[in-house]
Amino acid sequence: MSDATIVKLNCPDAVGLLARLTGFVAERGGNLLEVHQFTDPESGWFFARMAVDSATLPGGLDGFRRDFLPLARDLRAEWSIRRESRRMRMVILVSKLPHCLGDLFLRWRLGDLPVEIPLVISNHADLEPLVAREGVPFLHVPVDPDRKEEAFRTIAAAARDAGADVLILARFMQILPEWLCAEFSGRILNIHHSFLPAFVGANPYRRAYERGVKLIGATCHYATPDLDQGPIIDQEVMRVEHSHGPEDLLRLGRDCERLALARGVRYHVTDRVLIHGSRTIVFKD
Repeated sequence: MSDATIVKLNCPDAVGLLARLTGFVAERGGNLLEVHQFTDPESGWFFARMAVDSATLPGGLDGFRRDFLPLARDLRAEWSIRRESRRMRMVILVSKLPHCLGDLFLRWRLGDLPVEIPLVISNHADLEPLVAREGVPFLHVPVDPDRKEEAFRTIAAAARDAGADVLILARFMQILPEWLCAEFSGRILNIHHSFLPAFVGANPYRRAYERGVKLIGATCHYATPDLDQGPIIDQEVMRVEHSHGPEDLLRLGRDCERLALARGVRYHVTDRVLIHGSRTIVFKD
């Protein structure tokens, strides 16, 4: 399978943008493996993702990036370039519930999530045996109410030392401080146990049952200082029957959480998500 160089870009829309981008690649002998583009008519903004066969780039990644810089400046673009073979390092934060963590491990082992997992951090020790079975280092950092700042400083330092490209909150039941959200802006994914923006807060499935909803769901989104308000990457829903009780909703909800988080993580680590304000553009595979 070809190793791809992934280019992500967003900029003000203009006539001929896609032709300029693909022409730039062709002029350097690059073979395009995949191209996605979208223009938002509301904002007049252009988004693109290109996968280029790395073997067809004689100047390598550094040469391609150097040559691309003048074009990106001319387009007034935000952009990134990454070799697909350089897998993102994903640090997972979790509390006591194992379903999302276990699902991520399974997909990682199956090759569905092309990442490295150098560390799992938890504010409880309950899931250490599960993590140990995967051969992944586990760090227990208690988050006491009167020492939260110290705990999060420890968590942030551990993530940095692990070379984290992305943090995954796999049912990590703590509110992140603003400075941590800022440091890893656009690189923290959270799974929210509700189809946002409904039922924000505690006991969403009990509240959904009491309300008599016919759909429940889960939301994978980027974490921001505003609780559960970050750009949405993926959502999953399931239908609720009148015979379903609170425990049934909890069971169905966990399935929704696993699916939404897994898809959101895959889209992020394969460079398929572009953030634009409070929204995302996702070029799905």
